Amino acid sequence: MSSDKNTDRISDRKIVADTAENEETRVAILENGRLSEIFIERMWDHQKAGEIYKARVESVLPGISAAFVSIGDGRNAFLYLNDAKDMEVVPNQELVVQVTKSARKNKGARVTPRLSLPGRYLVLIPHGEEAGVSRRIAVEEERRRLRHFARKLRGEDYGVIIRTAAEGVDEEALDQDVQSLLALWREIEHNASRQAAPCLLYKDMGLLGRVLRDEVHGDIDEILVNGEEEFESVRSFVSMLYGENRPDVTFYRGVIPLFEYYGIDREIEQALERKVWLRSGAYLVIEHTEALTVIDVNTGKFVGDMDMRHTVLATNLEAADEIARQLRLRAVGGIVVVDFIDMEFEEDRQTLLARLEEVFHSDRSRARVFSLTQLGLVELTRKRGRPDLKSVLTRSCPFCSDNGWVLREDTIAMSIKRFLRKIGHANKVEAVLLQANAAVAQYVRDTYLSFWEEELERKIVIAGMSDFAWSKYRIEAQGTREAVERRAQQMERRESTVVVHRVSPS
Repeated sequence: MSSDKNTDRISDRKIVADTAENEETRVAILENGRLSEIFIERMWDHQKAGEIYKARVESVLPGISAAFVSIGDGRNAFLYLNDAKDMEVVPNQELVVQVTKSARKNKGARVTPRLSLPGRYLVLIPHGEEAGVSRRIAVEEERRRLRHFARKLRGEDYGVIIRTAAEGVDEEALDQDVQSLLALWREIEHNASRQAAPCLLYKDMGLLGRVLRDEVHGDIDEILVNGEEEFESVRSFVSMLYGENRPDVTFYRGVIPLFEYYGIDREIEQALERKVWLRSGAYLVIEHTEALTVIDVNTGKFVGDMDMRHTVLATNLEAADEIARQLRLRAVGGIVVVDFIDMEFEEDRQTLLARLEEVFHSDRSRARVFSLTQLGLVELTRKRGRPDLKSVLTRSCPFCSDNGWVLREDTIAMSIKRFLRKIGHANKVEAVLLQANAAVAQYVRDTYLSFWEEELERKIVIAGMSDFAWSKYRIEAQGTREAVERRAQQMERRESTVVVHRVSPS
């Protein structure tokens, strides 16, 4: 059995994975029924890093100490010869490589023959000799303990590097991780010996797999998935990753969309707002700038039940808890400045700093809390691990000279698709007519519509409305294909007339 590092037991912890849509995967972590983290990956953002291929060398360029290799995806990958010091790389040679950097626009992926397979607590290095410990484990006594285990677990033909998540974990759990990774590596070796290059040998579970492996710490009670294929993969993955102490894996079959059922969609919307209300009636105002994030703490409606000193301290302590949650939820990194309510007593200031250290202790994105100034300002830094939620879901407003923001077109499009899927469960009509903002409607027609019609098995007509708000949409008609198309033509004629009247001089 194992225990994760310095993590207090949360009474109810769930992972909720919305994998039903081909275009987008969303994975949420719920703690005591509230959203604590959200991960979103769109179809065109799927990561290739970590995939393992049997490649064929196409050309070697000694002048830049590099080679181009084919991995079968249409673009040659780039291999630094310094990464292949122990082998002679020549044209037409076949070798097993791993992607270290995904392809970008006009550049192919970067690959290396030095492979690594990450598990929950350690990384297996095939053909390596490493017996290392993550530098993020700072306590020297713990580093010595884990280094001892690493040397015991290292094999003749593989090395191991202990990950940060292994802090406090016993040898049995580490050994289980090694055995699971060795079984995976033997399977990759077997496939490489039987298949011709170029071909894919190993691909992880994508976003959901990375969250289960890299982002989760502490106990997980349940994993809910709404995709049948992913459900089977998760069950297998969890049995390998978690050993005996594994969470329940549930296939969600409800008619109400999974994120809507658990209130996650609403919490995501709230995470884009400036003002965050606290349960006491106090509130935070969160402002993002290019250089830093500024958070202002206000007592709001909270008047307390004692004197002013205790009211201010209670507000600041509650705010500290929520600030830690909001930074995780919004994936905010970089410099953060918090304007807490002024506290007169040094004892109260130290109590607040202690609370901040406590609530950020289990944050996997390393956070450092600096001292509290006389003005009640606290500076902290948080490592940037991934794009923040606002940049993933929104963009600058096209109507107000970039001073505001709106939801991205693809964000609205995925909301529309989930809405269409939901009403599709309620009836089996042949066709549906949906109204949306004209620009958004055009984006959906150009990008997704034909795929949606095939997947949802119905005719979908998206009518662009010039008077609709940017993110507004609604069902206008449902029925037979002929009836819906006739109604759409009527609307198109009326919309054209309205636009002409609007641009005509008075």
